[in-house]
Amino acid sequence: MFWPEGIGEWQSVKNAVKKFPEHNWPRKPLWGYVNEADPYVMEMQINAAADHGVNVFIYDWYWYDKRPFLEQCLNDGYLKARNNDRVKFYLMWANHDVNHTWDIRLSNMEDTVIWNAAVDRSEFERIADRLIAEYFKHPSYYTIDGKPVFMIYDLANLMKGLGGADATKEALEWFRGRAVEEGLPGLHLQLTLWSELNYNLSGVDGGKEATTSELAALLGFDSLSHYQFVHFTDIDRDYDEIMEDVVREWERIDRTYDIPYFPHISIGWDNNPRFQTFRPGIVRKNTPESVQKALQRAKRYIDEHPGQYPLMTINSWNEWTETSYLQPDDLYGYGYLEAVKHTFAK
Repeated sequence: MFWPEGIGEWQSVKNAVKKFPEHNWPRKPLWGYVNEADPYVMEMQINAAADHGVNVFIYDWYWYDKRPFLEQCLNDGYLKARNNDRVKFYLMWANHDVNHTWDIRLSNMEDTVIWNAAVDRSEFERIADRLIAEYFKHPSYYTIDGKPVFMIYDLANLMKGLGGADATKEALEWFRGRAVEEGLPGLHLQLTLWSELNYNLSGVDGGKEATTSELAALLGFDSLSHYQFVHFTDIDRDYDEIMEDVVREWERIDRTYDIPYFPHISIGWDNNPRFQTFRPGIVRKNTPESVQKALQRAKRYIDEHPGQYPLMTINSWNEWTETSYLQPDDLYGYGYLEAVKHTFAK
């Protein structure tokens, strides 16, 4: 319904145009507009990732209207690839509502909700059982201390559906217990950080509020990372300038939270391919050289935290419509992947 050409968001990438003279669009993928639900395509991508030091894929995982959505790349591509032992995977539940952003014909109607991602307790339990059965027991699923890592994107939406902070805490404790019942050592629950927000604890307007750090402790999350720089800083600047704010945010997190933070690096941001009119907010000068310097700072953070797992997250492998991807293109070639390789690959 969103992409009538039948090739998913590649449609938006393929048809993207310049919005102003200096705009670095259109861009073309060097690998072509490939079908990532094809295991042979995914075997090629897994090899390219592993050869350049990328050893985990974090899949955006969706559940709308009582069913999974956009699982084909994971189920039919990655899980059927013969070499999926080279790159592990884990899931981030992208539990945000769906509006018309995916459909360029209607993307100006961003306030119109098509599917609400909040789920009640019974639906949450159905989701949890499916995750455990279909993914968490897979030999390539990424674990910390043997526990499958599961990242949650939208904490407010999670609490909204489950009925507030106390009900969410109870549901997450049930989820952990359910994993143990199914033979797993537990779960490692990871929270997606934005900026430090205030959340409604009761799920009812006007109720008591708590900050992100207070809620992370209350709900028992095991670790934190970010999804995108755009979630907590002004990105309409040069990349090197943005990174100064990013490092200051890492320092703030260290002071504020008692659980591990895994440093995050975003490649860039420009979501104009999703819109017909110009969208302000574009990262500038995010060259492979600048990204490599950012990756080195993330590595330094990891080296300075020897007591935690040496994990960092990058946005993204293939987020082309937000212009934040490692995959090679006709502008920088393999530059971003080479930046990862020079920093992390042995």
